[in-house]
Amino acid sequence: MPLKPAALIALLLFTPVLRAQATPAVQVDQEALAWLQAYLRIDTVNPPGNESRAVDFLGAILTAEGISWQSAESAPGRGNLWARLKGGDKPALILLQHTDVVPADPKYWTTDPLSGEIRDGYLWGRGALDMKGTGISQLAAFITLHRAGLPLNRDVVLVATADEEAGGSYGAGWLLKEHAEIFAGAGILINEGDGGTDRDGKVAFSVEVTQKVPVWLHLKAVDTPGHGSMPNATSSVTRIVEALNRLREHEFPARILPEVDAMFTTMAADANEEWAESYRDMANAIRQPGFLDKLRAQSPFLHALTRDTCTITRMEGSNKINVVPPEAWAEVDCRMLPDRPAEALVQDVRNLLDGTGVEVEVIMAFTPAVSPTNTDLYQAIEAVIAEQHTGATVNPSVGTGFTDSHFTRDAGIASYGFDPIIVAESEGLRIHGNDERVSVDAFQRGVRDMQAIIDTVVYD
Repeated sequence: MPLKPAALIALLLFTPVLRAQATPAVQVDQEALAWLQAYLRIDTVNPPGNESRAVDFLGAILTAEGISWQSAESAPGRGNLWARLKGGDKPALILLQHTDVVPADPKYWTTDPLSGEIRDGYLWGRGALDMKGTGISQLAAFITLHRAGLPLNRDVVLVATADEEAGGSYGAGWLLKEHAEIFAGAGILINEGDGGTDRDGKVAFSVEVTQKVPVWLHLKAVDTPGHGSMPNATSSVTRIVEALNRLREHEFPARILPEVDAMFTTMAADANEEWAESYRDMANAIRQPGFLDKLRAQSPFLHALTRDTCTITRMEGSNKINVVPPEAWAEVDCRMLPDRPAEALVQDVRNLLDGTGVEVEVIMAFTPAVSPTNTDLYQAIEAVIAEQHTGATVNPSVGTGFTDSHFTRDAGIASYGFDPIIVAESEGLRIHGNDERVSVDAFQRGVRDMQAIIDTVVYD
């Protein structure tokens, strides 16, 4: 249930406020927890989104702090918000978050997905990890900078967008087209994408610097319709089935990008001997018979970093059992490594399906881009993690999914997917799954670490 206006105002009035102490290190982790608990109760499930509810919520907090903000709807109910703290002439820092969340079926949860319940040391709710928790960490850092009132070496811009979970066309993509002034002068950006992972007590941090490129395809076949009792040699359905079977059985060639190689090399230090040797030399490992099948069984995520993939997700034929339809279709979610243009993968698929009579149409395809690791933001992440988490490693990573960072990388902004919160590997599997939750202690420590990273970037 969305919060009613009166309940929202009451929440803001009675949320404890920690005022600035003439230092940028003011900690708001207790406030952040209360904000997140309330935020999880706001229904921004996409579809349909209703992200204007999140704009009202975040805007009320900013207003209470005396921070001016702006918003715009890309469509009714699809709200986007931005606010700016003015600073020096260094390239601006953007704190980017999305406010929508994926659906959650209460049938399969042990609590209401929009409850914001705190139980067993965890805060439960859809978006706790993806990405309302990260969004509140960014908000807390932004507000702390304002409260401290110290000179900043650059502008800091908080941007909260709609629709990321459905591609971002009503959110970040729309803002970059219709309100490009928000991003003018920006040089660095922090967003969701990666963070700290606890694997059996060993903590490692990864910073997403690029991601596999989504190439979503619509396959269509047209053939002679008829009665199910008198099958022809081919039909629209058999053509689609043949095309899908070719895709199902096809393995795109494996290859190791430098960013992926660096990620595996770092992982080798904490891996057991069974995997460490392979991780240290992945270019050779992927050529060994059976290795990629073994890797996929162990971790579909890691396997997906070694090759382009196409996953069959949707299909439709007849709407009646005894009717052969004139048209059948399917949709395929392909993800390609970011070392070539999307058109190359589309051509690979067309070549693979040649002779099936199936047309290949592109629904969506992004452009590949990689952010460098020599920027102020990336180096601040390394410095803070080294100081706060002795012995933990930091390495660049490649995301198998996509985020709104692809829009901002295309705009020339060095964009990094990172939240310093440490999440147990098993907990990370709850993202987009059942019983999504975040450890209260881990969240509050992540808020403090996020603040330290932002402070390092904006104070000389």
